[in-house]
Amino acid sequence: MQKIKSLMTRQGLKSPPESLSDLGAFESLRVPGKEEFRELREQPSDPQVEQELINSIEQVYFSVDPFDIVKYELEKLPPVLNLQELEEYRDKLKQQQAAVSKKVADLILEKQPAYVKELERVTSLQTGLQLAAVICTNGRRQLNIAKEGFTQASLGLLANQRKRQLLIGLLKSLRTIKTLQRTDVRLSEMLEEEDYPGAIQLCLECQKAASTFKHYSCISELNSKLQDTLEQIEEQLDVALSKICKNFDINHYTKVQQAYRLLGKTQTAMDQLHMHFTQAIHNTVFQVVLGYVELCAGNTDTKFQKLQYKDLCTYSSYTEQHVTPDSYIPCLADLCKALWEVMLSYYRTMEWHGKHDSEETAAASEGSNVMSTEETNFDRSYVKKKLEHGLTRIWQDVQLKVKTYLLGTDLSIFKYDDFIFVLDIVSRLMQVGEEFCGSKSEVLQESIRKQSINYFKNHHRIRLDELRMFLENETWELCPVKSNFSILQLHEFKFLEQSRSPSVSPSKQPLVTTSKPMTLFEQYCSAGNPFEIQANHKDEETEDVLASNGYESDEQEKSAYQEYDSDSDVPEELKQDYVDEQTGDVPVKSVSRETLKSRKKSDYSLNKVNAPILTNTTLNVIRLVGKYMQMMNILKPIAFDVIHFMSQLFDYYLYAIYTFFGRNDSLESTGLGLSSSRLRTTLNRIQESLIDLEVSTDPTATLTAAEERKEKVPSPHLNQLVILTSGDTLYGLAERVVATESLVFLAEQFEFLQPHLDAVMPAAKKPFLQQFYSQTVSTASELRKPIYWIVAGKAIDYEQMLLLMTNVKWDVKEIMSQHNIYVDALLKEFEQFNKQLNEVSKRVRIPLPVSNILWEHCIRLANRTIVEGYANVKKCSNEGRALMQLDFQQFLTKLEKLTDIRPIPDKEFVETYIKAYYLTENDMERWIKEHREYSTKQLTNLVNVCLGSHINKKARQKLLAAIDDTDRPKR
Repeated sequence: MQKIKSLMTRQGLKSPPESLSDLGAFESLRVPGKEEFRELREQPSDPQVEQELINSIEQVYFSVDPFDIVKYELEKLPPVLNLQELEEYRDKLKQQQAAVSKKVADLILEKQPAYVKELERVTSLQTGLQLAAVICTNGRRQLNIAKEGFTQASLGLLANQRKRQLLIGLLKSLRTIKTLQRTDVRLSEMLEEEDYPGAIQLCLECQKAASTFKHYSCISELNSKLQDTLEQIEEQLDVALSKICKNFDINHYTKVQQAYRLLGKTQTAMDQLHMHFTQAIHNTVFQVVLGYVELCAGNTDTKFQKLQYKDLCTYSSYTEQHVTPDSYIPCLADLCKALWEVMLSYYRTMEWHGKHDSEETAAASEGSNVMSTEETNFDRSYVKKKLEHGLTRIWQDVQLKVKTYLLGTDLSIFKYDDFIFVLDIVSRLMQVGEEFCGSKSEVLQESIRKQSINYFKNHHRIRLDELRMFLENETWELCPVKSNFSILQLHEFKFLEQSRSPSVSPSKQPLVTTSKPMTLFEQYCSAGNPFEIQANHKDEETEDVLASNGYESDEQEKSAYQEYDSDSDVPEELKQDYVDEQTGDVPVKSVSRETLKSRKKSDYSLNKVNAPILTNTTLNVIRLVGKYMQMMNILKPIAFDVIHFMSQLFDYYLYAIYTFFGRNDSLESTGLGLSSSRLRTTLNRIQESLIDLEVSTDPTATLTAAEERKEKVPSPHLNQLVILTSGDTLYGLAERVVATESLVFLAEQFEFLQPHLDAVMPAAKKPFLQQFYSQTVSTASELRKPIYWIVAGKAIDYEQMLLLMTNVKWDVKEIMSQHNIYVDALLKEFEQFNKQLNEVSKRVRIPLPVSNILWEHCIRLANRTIVEGYANVKKCSNEGRALMQLDFQQFLTKLEKLTDIRPIPDKEFVETYIKAYYLTENDMERWIKEHREYSTKQLTNLVNVCLGSHINKKARQKLLAAIDDTDRPKR
């Protein structure tokens, strides 16, 4: 209806009555009735046309302000009227009126349902108001009846009953007040019993009750007293919480946590706990060091208590001494023990929270209080994060305290064993830190690493000088050890068989039955301490590695000889114990004569048990390696430096053996390549990097050169008591065997230790270790060739054999059946060499590889001497060449009875040279090019003397030119 009025207003119709009066003169402008509305809607019309008509209406008709439309239209008429134009204009207005009327009718009909619905709602509201009026009337009537029927007696009865109830409530309140006034006594008792949750629960209940009766004057005073009591409980609770830091007690901590939970201060408790742990670390280390400072000072002067912790830890021989060197290690151990207790308490605190969190989670899943569960989960999450963050923080505090103690004293004043002990304790502490929070202990590690490297450099330098002294005083006598000797039997290598460091008593080590190793916190969670030092701790097992006279026992020596005394037909050198080369065992029962006769003649180890060949110096080097590995095992960050120094020990030992027994400038001139290129490279590297060849006292030398020389060691000199020039001792063969085989044994021990070294070596430095083993350790056995070559070159008189060969007539005319005398002389030399080997073997066991090398060198030299002798022949016939073959075959036949080396070394070298006489000119030229192992002299003699009988001069010149071409690259 409002929209219709608004539309009519826009057309200038103020209201239906007004519009009717205004349109009295114009019937066509009256408002159509209901029937007319229906007719208008039923008339067919074009909505677009109607809309155009409405749009064509002048804007003034839509104005809100009222105006006279009749006057407006009359004023628009022209001065001269035209009837036709007026009628057209009138028709247009009618059409516009009809369009508007139809639009209004449509809008009215559209709102008709809403109008009906609103009318029904008004009718319903009117009905409800009428019903409410009836109810109010009835209510007033009933109240009037109750008022008239209620008497004064009934009201009095009710008043008395109400007073009785009030008095009962008052009595109850008085009793409660009396109980509240006695609460402080019970609270004090509960605090003495450390029942903090009960005390807080009682205090909170009293506060709640006091708030109920706060209108009493006595209660307001009590409420204030309860608040003071609650604050006092919190203070005592904080003290109780601080006790957890040094000695964790599950029951005690459970009560404290329950108390804080009742107070709603779980997060505050955790913050306080971390503050207490930090303070506990500081107080603990200060008290421990202070106790030792006062002990060392011999008094309890209070001046020490005023010092800072850093000042207490400082030790200097030039200033006032605090913790003396004698008390340094016990103080460090007690310091770590005390810190362990703090860290263990923190570990058990985390363990407690982890266990109770899981229990609370299970209990909360069965409950229904969602809000309480969310709050508990939030507190639990906060506590968990706080504890996890505190792990690193506490470990950092521990590291800084121990670092301050370590830096307060120069560790170079300690002996090696004491220094190792210090490293052992610190290493154990770093292991604790790694298990505690997964930290790699960077602070502590870097501090001890710097001191360890400096200490170890000085220590290593002294050890190298000692090694040089040992080598220069070594007489290269055999150190008798048992056949089952192993470096693991030495004290220095016991740590390889133990899963723990030697600073802790073995009795404290728990038995681990599972495959997963137990952590220190699991081992010592209930009792014990990983830093307990065992005073005068020694291994229960003593070293038993030495043997007497090369035998494991006197009984063994008797049983080895009792069966052989009657065997007169057995060679003397075989009347010795038979030793199994594979196992080194000596049988108790006798060995048959056939077995003895079948033994190899090149095996000279029958007189001694097959024990390792080593010297006292070798044993000292091995012990030194064990000590180095102890340090490396304790402090893995310096593993590379330690292994580098260990390699220098081996390098120096190898270089000394070569210098003493293997250096001979004439070796390489033989062209046999006795020293491999790898061995020469290794020796050159050792000489350049480790050996100080200059003994300079020039003060003007540069600092760099001085520092470089400081890292080097002078070349050792052979002991004057060691004689290597006597033929009676085979030019010091016994000493050479002991020295060389001790080096080989040392190399074998390094090979045995390689997995242990590789396990601790940093990945980036492993190429150094691999290079050390491949280029140095593996070359130890290669020293045998040049060392024993010197013996082989002097043991047999090859020059005498050459002289005897020059007296032989090789241009005979008939084939001889008897060999020449030089063969017998040479064989006699070999027999004498064999006897000398037997004599030497009575002093030192000659291993089979050594005897084989000696025989190989001697035979090789002999064969090359034979070829040289044949190359010196001036005249030779075919029968003479056959005599050469006869002599060589006789030599081989008798030689094979002396030694069982097969094949005979350089046998083809001689036979090929002899057979070359029968080659033709073309074959000989090709043969010369293929056999470059012969010297120019030998090839030239072969062409001039031996082949001169069946080739002409031109062919001989051609062959000599070929020899010259072949020899040119060698120059």
